[in-house]
Parts: sequence; C-alpha cells; structure tokens
Amino acid sequence: MEVNIAESWKLKMSSEFGKPYFGMLTDKVRAAYRDTVVFPRGGEIFKAFELCSFEDCRVVILGQDPYHGAGQANGLSFSVNNGIPIPPSLRNIFKEIEADLNIPMPNHGNLERWAKQGVLLLNATLTVPASTPGGHQKWGWEHFTDAVIATLSREKEHLVFLLWGSYAKKKVSLINQEKHLILTARHPSPMSANQGGWFGTKHFSQTNRYLQSHGFEPIQW
Repeated sequence: MEVNIAESWKLKMSSEFGKPYFGMLTDKVRAAYRDTVVFPRGGEIFKAFELCSFEDCRVVILGQDPYHGAGQANGLSFSVNNGIPIPPSLRNIFKEIEADLNIPMPNHGNLERWAKQGVLLLNATLTVPASTPGGHQKWGWEHFTDAVIATLSREKEHLVFLLWGSYAKKKVSLINQEKHLILTARHPSPMSANQGGWFGTKHFSQTNRYLQSHGFEPIQW
C-alpha cells in the first residue's frame, strides 16, 4: 500500500507504519483492491493527509468510513468529486453553514478547498468495499487514525475537533480538552439530523471565532 502523505505526516506517523498491525492492514488492503471493488481509488486513500499537512492542520472533521457508492469517495470525509450529486449528509452540512454564516450552498460537494485551508477531513476507516458500509472496520485503520488524533492533540495547540454522531464522539478521550476546542453534535445524516441536535449548532461560526481568538485565519467555509 503506497502511503502518499505530506512529509510532515510521514515524520509524525513513521512509528505507526512500522508496527505489526500496519503491516497486516497493508496486506489486507492490497488484497482487497486486487480482488474486489474498493473505494476510494488506491491513490486517494491518504488524500486527507496530502492536502492538509501536519503543520497546517487547524480543524479536524471526523467521519466514519468512505462513501461506498461508485464514484463518490475521494479520500476526504464527507466530500465527493465535482459532478457527483451532493450526498444527503453533506447537503445538511451545507444547510447549516448557510444558516450559520449566510454562505449559499455550493453546486458541488468537493471539499478540497477546506482541506487546503487546514481542515483535516479524516475518516476513521480509510477504505470501504463497494456497497458494504463498514466492511473494512476493525482491520486496523482505527488504530492508525486514533494515533493521528492523539498525535495532533499532544503536539499541537488550539485545534478544533468537530465530532458529529455517536461514533465520532467516542474519540473525545483521545483529545486534551484543555488545549483544544471540541464541538459535538448529532450526525448530519437526515435520519439523525431531523431528530434535532444538528441544525442550529453553529459549529462553523464557533470554529472561526475560536481560531481567530488564537491568532489564526478563519476557514472560508
């Protein structure tokens, strides 16, 4: 498995790449891509780390695993490429941004522009078999992404962690709440968001106020 990530991430996570679990994970993922249909494309598995370096990271948005439909997953949590219909969860994210910051909903769901501003769009599991959500969970990806979160918490200050849904909220224990801002809410998927606890959270304006209060530029959502 080719690990295409920013050099700063290679330095920070090099110890993880040498651990036995990562070797076993690599073997499983290579076999899966060889024998089945897996998303995202192999070259995009670590795209979140390519576009958002360790130094530049200011915000972490945690998803569970990639979209499992053809053409959807692009290596960034919640994001899809240009020309792909905006998925329901992302549409609800855009609705909340519009209500919170008066930014009109875009006509595409490509979130590369966020990543390039220092938003790490991280899925807890970085690969998924076609039409099988969660199919690569417990393969070892979570060990790696938990280490990413813990390393960010330990070695940086004044990050914003956006944890949406019960799965993401479990990662609170990895984060030093005295050094960073943690914002939690229901998941933006329609089934969850429509029950309350997503719309009106104003996470995007809260994120920008926190960043500005610590001398950082706001995110252009």
